[in-house]
Parts: sequence; structure tokens; C-alpha cells
Amino acid sequence: MISIGIIANPASGKDIRRLVSHATVIDNNEKINIVERIVLGSQALGVERVYMMPDSYNMGYRVEDKLNTCDELKCEINVINIQRFDGIEDTLKAAEYMESVNVGCIVTLGGDGTNRAVAKVLKNTPVITISTGTNNAYPVMMEGTVAGMAAAAVASGRFNKSLFIHRDKRIEIYKDNELKDIALIDAVISRDIFVGSKAIWDMDSIEKIFVSRSHPASIGFSAIIGSRKIISPWDDFGACVSINSQECNNIAAVAAGVVIPVSVSEPIILSLNEESEYITHYKGTIALDGEREIQFAENQRYIFKITRNGPYHVDVKKALETAQLNGFFRI
Repeated sequence: MISIGIIANPASGKDIRRLVSHATVIDNNEKINIVERIVLGSQALGVERVYMMPDSYNMGYRVEDKLNTCDELKCEINVINIQRFDGIEDTLKAAEYMESVNVGCIVTLGGDGTNRAVAKVLKNTPVITISTGTNNAYPVMMEGTVAGMAAAAVASGRFNKSLFIHRDKRIEIYKDNELKDIALIDAVISRDIFVGSKAIWDMDSIEKIFVSRSHPASIGFSAIIGSRKIISPWDDFGACVSINSQECNNIAAVAAGVVIPVSVSEPIILSLNEESEYITHYKGTIALDGEREIQFAENQRYIFKITRNGPYHVDVKKALETAQLNGFFRI
């Protein structure tokens, strides 16, 4: 049976950056509309079962009811039966479950934080990422119908996946030789003491930024390095910079509608698996993909390392091009 998974985060796009910038808000009703189109696009090309993460807004059940009412649902929608925590635990457990039942592809609706959670547990399942968050460098805006079609092509198993799936980089953070956490795009060392609202937005508190990729067309901390150095997902290196260094002022889009000058040092290139040591000299936090996750004290030693241990990521256009060249759309 050809199956895919959908992880739609009801909390994405609702952090404090929505209030201190001009970010687009995608509410849960629109997420339901996107999920409907994913289901319709995927079932039209052979998907027989769709697994969905349970959530407080009951998106899976609402999609099922609406498509049944319209007599458009041809596949099975399975809202997986796991204990719900209404937090990141739901994403972690749903991704683990979907991989355990061998779905062919997982489609995520969320921001960088949602995808970081998925990346922490997936080992082999490829992902398609749709942006419904606030500041997003990892997922992209995409039509749900197209995402569903590409997920069906991937899940069919009919094509050479190396043509349209690549393994992403990630930033690994170690303390005392123990992996503490990961980031997909950026890890930021901040003088903010408390995790609080998680999202970090005050540039004056930031000391250092590590990135796996960077581009001036991004929004967020990676755009700061992107204003100096472009690093693609395919480059076998990342970089780090110091902030408020007085070396150079660059303009960067640090949030939606917030384009400001930032004092930044010359980027230091970090090759894959190269260890970069950081000794803390004050109390603070490390933000991962924009959210404060790790609290630290003075005189602690951390190692930052960029690897190719990230998730397997689907290039949607190349997946559909490969499918077309191999007659996938013929009936």
C-alpha cells in the first residue's frame, strides 16, 4: 500500500516574531485547506493511505469530514493514535511513527522549528517542507496540490531517488562530548539568560552565529551571513561570524519587513565535520533555528560541527520532472 505522512503544526507562525515584525500569518483553517490539497494531489497519483499527526485543532479529522462530505476522498486518512502533548513531542512522536510504518514520504507544514523537530528523529524517510511559519529558511512556500503530487511520485518507489533527493546539512552542538541538540539552518549564541518565549529577535543580545547555509534572499539570522557569503545546501561547508564586531556593517533581512544594518565579522568557513570550540564567558542561551533551546552558564565548553546528517529532502520540481520523463502522469 502506497502511503505518505502529513505533519501539520497548529502552533507554527504564532511566535513573538509575528508581533515584532510584519510576518504573514497562516491560520489553522488555511492549513486545513493546504492539507486537503495535499491529500487530493497525492491520491490522484496512487497514494492509498495518508497518516496524519493528531493535533488540538483536529485538522486530520476536519479534512476527512470535508472531503467525505464533498465525495472527493478516495484514499484512507489515518490520524495516528498516539498520546497528544500539544507541543513538540507530538511532532517527534508522529515522525517516529510514520517512519516505523514505512511511509514513502512525509510532508510538513510548519516553520524551521517544526522541521528541526522532524529532522531530530527521521533516519531514512524523505521530506517535503511547506512553509507555514514566521521566519523560514528551511521550508518554502508551495502549493499543496503540487506537494501531494510530488509526495506520491516519491512514495511510488518507481524512480531513482538520487535524481531528486539530497541529504541536507545540520549543525550539531556538543557539550562534554555529548550531542545536546541540532539546528538545520542556524545556531545563535545569545546573552539572553532565559528561554522565555523561545523566539529570539533582539540583535543587541547576539554574539555569534553558525550557519549550514546562507543567502541574502533568506529571512532571519542566516541572511546576516548571506549578506557577506552565499552558502548553498549543496556546499560541503558552513560558516560562523561574530556580531557587533565593528568590522563591517551589512544590511540584512533579520525578520519579515525588518531590514537593518548589522555589524558582522568576516565569515569563517567551517568544513564538514570540522569542530569549532566555544567557551562561554557569561550566562546565556543558544537559539536553534530561531528558538532559544539551550541555556548555559559561565566557563562551559561547547563544540559546533556541521555535518551531512540532516534529513533527506525532496526537490519537488525535479521529482515531478523525473516522474514526467518516465510516464508517471499517463493514464
